[in-house]
Amino acid sequence: MLIATGPAGPASAAPDYPSKPIRLLVPGAAGSPPDTVARSVGERLAALGQPVIVENRPGAVGTLALSAVARAAPDGHTLGIIGLPHLVAPGLLRVMPYDTERDLVPIVQLVRTANVLVVPPSSPVKTVDDLIALAKSKPGIVTFASAGNGTPSHLAFELFRQHAGIDAIHVPFKGIPAAFSALMGEQVDVTFSGIAAALPLIKTARLRALGTAAAARLPVLPELPTIAELGLPGFQLEEWYGLATTAGTPAEVIDKIASEVVRILAMPEIRARLESLGLSPIDKSGPESFAKMIRADLPRWTQFVRGAGIRSE
Repeated sequence: MLIATGPAGPASAAPDYPSKPIRLLVPGAAGSPPDTVARSVGERLAALGQPVIVENRPGAVGTLALSAVARAAPDGHTLGIIGLPHLVAPGLLRVMPYDTERDLVPIVQLVRTANVLVVPPSSPVKTVDDLIALAKSKPGIVTFASAGNGTPSHLAFELFRQHAGIDAIHVPFKGIPAAFSALMGEQVDVTFSGIAAALPLIKTARLRALGTAAAARLPVLPELPTIAELGLPGFQLEEWYGLATTAGTPAEVIDKIASEVVRILAMPEIRARLESLGLSPIDKSGPESFAKMIRADLPRWTQFVRGAGIRSE
């Protein structure tokens, strides 16, 4: 997708950037939450003076897209969307096509979001307690769908399983739409999903929400409690998306991109668009704080994935 060029933005310490079209690579399909975030930001990022070309490259726990970013010229003209899978991939894949810390540099965190636990409306499971009781009464019978091994929906399931002390069967699909189809067809019992994908189905009563993996109730579903509220204290999985580029890109270029993105995320129309999907724009983020968060979380998720025995498909 080509996003039209807008008027030049404010002066910066990197006056020659950008000097050619910017490629924004998305490790998700068109219409997915990272794609929505990329296009919302990319539309306005063109104000720097060059077109922004959004490319979708889903697959391999996000590494297909990010491999291209890691191999690009270090000039800030190739950007990539990163998220929780970026931290999971090193523990999940036997061979990484790039070094997560050495070959990519974080620019700015864009949004936070949450997973929601859902069942089909015909399910006898009405509450989280019902689900736990069912799984404990019939060990190894309840089936949890996910968007694939190592995806946030799978990680949320594994965290839930550990906190609840239940035995259930993980059924991976190739993407959350396929998992939803199986769920609504009553081929599986339950799944976690990012709120952006699940919200339309919840609003139209095609799925029933039991609780969220968020730290606090979601503004788009204020009546829905968190799973921690419902008796599993400490249960939380925060999903997020951010922007990264090739290591070695000049600091002034990275700072120029970060400043422009922070300005974009503060725009009322952009905030309203993202918040309506259950995506919360980050008010204050930058290269240093974003990199610090990734350095802290990377070993924790690597250890979790390996400890849980999660492997790539």
